[in-house]
Parts: sequence; C-alpha cells; structure tokens
Amino acid sequence: MKIVADDGLDDGHKPEPDSVKCRILPTVKSALAPSARNRYLLKEPMSTPETPMTRPLQSCALTTFILASFVHCLTFTTVSRAETGPDSTFRRFVVELEAGPAWQSRNDVQIPNDQTGTRFSLVDLVGSGPLPAARLYILWNINERHGLRLLLAPLSYTKSGQFPSSVNFAGETFQPGVPTDATYKFNSFRVGYRYHIHQGPDWNWWIGFTAKLRDAKIELVQEGKSARKTDVGFVPLLHVAGETRLGSGWSAVLDVEGLAGGPGRAVDASLKLRRDLGRSWGIAAGYRTLEGGADVESVYSFAWLHYATVSLVGRF
Repeated sequence: MKIVADDGLDDGHKPEPDSVKCRILPTVKSALAPSARNRYLLKEPMSTPETPMTRPLQSCALTTFILASFVHCLTFTTVSRAETGPDSTFRRFVVELEAGPAWQSRNDVQIPNDQTGTRFSLVDLVGSGPLPAARLYILWNINERHGLRLLLAPLSYTKSGQFPSSVNFAGETFQPGVPTDATYKFNSFRVGYRYHIHQGPDWNWWIGFTAKLRDAKIELVQEGKSARKTDVGFVPLLHVAGETRLGSGWSAVLDVEGLAGGPGRAVDASLKLRRDLGRSWGIAAGYRTLEGGADVESVYSFAWLHYATVSLVGRF
C-alpha cells in the first residue's frame, strides 16, 4: 500500500520514490504501536489522600478560580472614564473603615457537644461588654455593574470571671468560684462578588455571593490548667445591599450577608445613615448585628453580637 499526500496543488513536484516510502511507513507504524503509545501512561490514576483540611482548601481554591474568572471576563467590559462622564458618581475604589463598641447578648458554648461537655454562657462568665471592634472594607468597582469586595473583620477579647458550678470543657474540668480567663476569637476574612442589579434616581440594589474564611478560638485558663478549641473553615454567604438617597447629601445604606442551612447559620447585617462630604469622602453611623454558630458533634457554639458603628468612607 502506498501513502500519497495530495495538497490540491499541481506545482510540478514529482512523487517520492517507493524506497523513501518504504522507509517512512515502518517508522509511522512503530510510532503508532500500542507499546509506544502506552509506555508512559500510568496503569492507575493518581489520587490524593483526603485529610480534614482537604475539603476547605478545595472549596477555597474553587471560589478563588470563580472570582478570578469573573475578573478576567469582566475586565474586557470595563467602563472608561470617558463613558461615565466627568459628572458621574461612579468611583473605581471605595474604602470604608468602621469602628465602634460591640456587645454580646448571647454566646453559648459546649465542647464536645455530648454528655462529656458542659454547656455554659460566656456572657454569664465575663459579661456582655462593651468590646472593641473594627473592620475594613475595600471595594473595587470593575465597572458600573460588577464589583469585588474585600473585608477584614478581626474580633477577639480576653476577660475574667468565675463559674457558679464545675464546667467540663475540651477535656478539662474547671472548678466553680475560681478566677477563670476566657478568650473568644472570631476573625472574619471575606472576598465577594456583587452585581449592581438596579440603578435609579432614588434606589440602588446589589446582589452577589461571598467566600468567608473564619478563624475562631475559645480558650479557658484556670490555675495552671487550660483548654482550647480552634477552628479555621470556609463559609459561603449570599450578599444583598441597598441604598436610598434622602436628599442634601444624606442616604441610608443596608448591607446583609448570610446563609442558613444544615447544622449552622451566619448573618451579618448593618443599617447606616451616611452623609457625603463632597465627591470623595463621607461619614456614616448606624447599627450592625452579627449572629450565627454551629451545632455539630464536636462543638456547639452560637453567638449574637450588636455593634454601634461609625465609619469613614473614601471614594477614589
């Protein structure tokens, strides 16, 4: 059998002699032989052993990939300053620094969440507050419809109190009537995407989703003994925000992120009154509530915190 290559052009080139074809055909056959094709293939697919951190890392990697894909696709549709016009209220970056005291109306803990653990209240142990709190928002408006938002919200305290009765916590027994130091930490780091679904003369609305990374710890220390429970995990949240103009530079701003289902929930909501100080700066004050927790085999923990907030807003 002969192999003839026909490119559809007749340029006067003569076909190669049969001796050249005979040398080419064995080479092609040997390249297509099963042994050559399968020489470097693994007999069994490689697998990665699953560890307690595998699923959170996979979820974070997937969320990062999704957000990176949004940035890659939406950058090509970025609205230029020429399109928005010199009088437009559109700003590429918005930075908000929020601070104020916080109070805890509920903070119930049981570790482990079975008959060997004692359910107790950190509010009863150390009081409701006030507690220092602050957070930082950085918003990147890719264009007038799409935006990415970063949140850094650390929260922690260490206070002292006494239990009225013995408490079994994380494998240790803490005696009543003895000074006990309690540390509570719930740091929240988030990155989210939001879409400007409605833009009008009086109302603006956004919807989106957020990837939250929590860094939590509860620790008790008493006369040389201590016990702690730490947790680092990924939590997906939904995002809804609204803004209405009240006139003369005043506006009301609603911001909600949360999700509930299964053994736990998380809700972070705020309502603020904002005053614009020109095109680039503003101040705001309002109320924020943070509520949530989990009820699983290893831990029962639910907290409800309330914030009185003041904010400085910069738009660039």
